[in-house]
Amino acid sequence: MKTLAEILRTARVSLNLKVRDVSEQMGIDASLLSRFESGKRLPSRQQIEQLSDILHIENKELMVAWLSARILLELGSEPYLYDALKATEEHASQNLVSSPGLSYGNLTSILKKIDGLKKEIDALRAVDSYKVAQFLELEYTYHSNKIEGNTLTLAETELVVSQGLTISGKSMREHLEAINHTEAIAYMRDLVKEKKPVTERLIQSLHAIVLRGIDRENAGIYRKVQVRIGGSSHTPPDAWLVPVQMEELIRWYNLNKQLHPVVLAAEMHQRLVSIHPFIDGNGRTSRLLMNLILLQNGYPLAIIKGDTSERLKYYESLDSSRSENEQAFISFIATTELKCSEEYLRILRGA
Repeated sequence: MKTLAEILRTARVSLNLKVRDVSEQMGIDASLLSRFESGKRLPSRQQIEQLSDILHIENKELMVAWLSARILLELGSEPYLYDALKATEEHASQNLVSSPGLSYGNLTSILKKIDGLKKEIDALRAVDSYKVAQFLELEYTYHSNKIEGNTLTLAETELVVSQGLTISGKSMREHLEAINHTEAIAYMRDLVKEKKPVTERLIQSLHAIVLRGIDRENAGIYRKVQVRIGGSSHTPPDAWLVPVQMEELIRWYNLNKQLHPVVLAAEMHQRLVSIHPFIDGNGRTSRLLMNLILLQNGYPLAIIKGDTSERLKYYESLDSSRSENEQAFISFIATTELKCSEEYLRILRGA
């Protein structure tokens, strides 16, 4: 079996591509790609996905080689490695998740619980009402904006979006953020009813609503400058790579629709926010896209709470998913969706 380095080098040469050609498409330094091809450095999970697309290598082949390289790098000197791998294989075969691309164990259990709750929710759709949806959407707007630093309380958010009142001491931007997010949810609901497919234009339209009246110049427009994500070690791609990576994002989405909807929604959130295609509003837009996919598949909104502890878990899982634990963010979103499904079911039962 070829090593990861050999697979990458052979594929690049067969396509008559130079190291610089591939590195520019990935948004990384050419020397880093050279280290991938020499086996001196391992790509990240996201970079593996990029390399699979750019070099036309089957994702499974590349992932197997990558995982093998990681195991050997971290555990190659362990004397009982072979025995441990055999034991792991036996255990894993009993716990595999049915959705492609997933890990095992607790995530499987969470997804099964979510699907069980969805069946109960579907059976109670008759008692669902506009008021229930309105309450949940208000809560979603409040928390999504709070994550980004908006200081409106839940009650104040309700007064702004439902009664059109102005809250003393709060900025115009904070008022617009509440109004815009509410309108973005309404637009999202229309997309679900009309069964519109996820496209770049759709994502740009969501973003345009999020920044309406706040930043007219950049609303719905891909950024033209480099940006940094505050509090994160992740560096988004250069601005000139954004259109390319957004195109790849939609391609990835269309090729992976067979994934469990919760997993697909979480992956699209993580991938979009990592590209960070806009100057501002990336977090809100990524969460809207995630929830659009959930609603399209009949699942309740996944409302990430804006309190300090939950916000910290949210950001930490995002960072972790880009480095040592690729499943961290999926697990976080699945857990969030489980809690929201339980709450939604309680509300419907009460209704």
